[in-house]
Amino acid sequence: EIPVLFKQELQNEEAKEGKEVKLTCELSKPDTPVKWMKGDTVLYASEKYEFKQHGTVAELIIRDVKSIDS
Repeated sequence: EIPVLFKQELQNEEAKEGKEVKLTCELSKPDTPVKWMKGDTVLYASEKYEFKQHGTVAELIIRDVKSIDS
């Protein structure tokens, strides 16, 4: 099976504290399961984190951004 690759990797984003930021990446294969992580910690959907996936594009939305989220 062909490995899944990043067609577009994550880009650095800036956000004001207390606001929302969206991180986006594009994969080479549609609907591939994505695991979002911060360092070694797996992120799970919650009031703070929202995950969206449309075909090859995966998005992570971080709400109420704090400096610790960098």
